[in-house]
Amino acid sequence: MPTTMTRPTPAPPRAGATPRARRILLTVGAVLTAAVLVRAVSIDADSPLPSALSDGVTLAASVIVESLPFVFLGVMVSIAVQLWVPTRVMDAVVPRAGFARRAVLSLLGVVLPVCECGNVPLARGLMVRGFSVADAATFLLAAPILNPVTLITTYQAFGWNDGILVSRLVGGFVLANLVGWLVSLHPDPDRLLTPVWAAACASASSATSAPTLRRAAGLFRSEVSAMLPALFLGAAVAGLIQVAVSRDTLTSIGGHPVYGILALLLLAFVIAICSNVDAFFALSLASSFSPGALVAFLVFGPMIDVKMLVMLSTTFRVRALAGVTLVVALGALTLGLAVNALV
Repeated sequence: MPTTMTRPTPAPPRAGATPRARRILLTVGAVLTAAVLVRAVSIDADSPLPSALSDGVTLAASVIVESLPFVFLGVMVSIAVQLWVPTRVMDAVVPRAGFARRAVLSLLGVVLPVCECGNVPLARGLMVRGFSVADAATFLLAAPILNPVTLITTYQAFGWNDGILVSRLVGGFVLANLVGWLVSLHPDPDRLLTPVWAAACASASSATSAPTLRRAAGLFRSEVSAMLPALFLGAAVAGLIQVAVSRDTLTSIGGHPVYGILALLLLAFVIAICSNVDAFFALSLASSFSPGALVAFLVFGPMIDVKMLVMLSTTFRVRALAGVTLVVALGALTLGLAVNALV
């Protein structure tokens, strides 16, 4: 693998949406955020909206409120990596060989404890900096699980019971590196990216201007304008799906050794909960679902959910996302079955 390159860039092109569509999504996001704040302070007041719609708005807004700080943190860390981390530091920390390189990147979340939403802009920043698509994909999938915040919350929820903590960490590491390896086998990994983002990365190597606060502000504006509409749209879809899919239906099949795992994979995809707190949600399901189903939920959810897919569509083609989703789902299912067989 080639060494990392310093590729200072102009602000990358915005991801696909027209300015009008972006303004609409930003407005929707602001309305959803305001709605959840209003409901939080007037929980007993009668809602003028139908119950299902009101619940959907609240669920969508809660996803936004939960995710927004991490998106901003991820954008700021991404800009710092792009502009101010010296090449010699990156070369000293990250190996050049393929597997070792991806293994180290998958552990980067230990020092950058950003949840999955914030990892999207950070992974984009790594690609701009010169890391391969496979490198960025490995980091993107592993970091939400392999970070100290997720480690602590999972331990607080489950301790060492049924090997859930160890299975989550080891399974997340293996599965992320499996996806990274599969991406590295693609004859032209750049074709997995959207044309807009591929062009942004290709043009990065020609930029030579020195890092300045003005350039950082431009990068921040461009990245936020790409991430926030995707976050708002993904949160809205997550809220609507949660209203449409009965959680009672999912939990009613929790005792089945296979269907229980599939039910929690679907639930993880739907609820789009942050990896920093999902262990406590999983704990509430422990009496109804097997340890393997809980592990599958805790591995699949941080890697793939409806909100993440919308955000990732700013960077990866739909076909690539479909392939990654299938591999991660099958990997999480296999991991859950293995845990159930061993405990």
